[in-house]
Amino acid sequence: MIVLVARYVCKPGLGDAVEEALRRMAEKVRRHEPGCLFYHCCRSQDNPDVFLLYEQYETHAALAAHRETPHFRSIIEGEIVPMLEQREREYYSLVA
Repeated sequence: MIVLVARYVCKPGLGDAVEEALRRMAEKVRRHEPGCLFYHCCRSQDNPDVFLLYEQYETHAALAAHRETPHFRSIIEGEIVPMLEQREREYYSLVA
């Protein structure tokens, strides 16, 4: 099991646009990626331009496949990344 935690910091005032895009992304992941076991997007209560993504994948291959999907390329890379000031990603192994 691979866990990915990502933190997105938007350019000021773009939080609503990023939230809308993340909602579309989450729906596509749930419908088209059986190797993704958990995909949650959270918005900061303190700063509306900050998001936390928590994702679990069955295997490294499932995570790699996620990055190759048309929806990842169009929504994450094409729409969201240009609206970000900062993007951090960390990878974990599930312990319990």
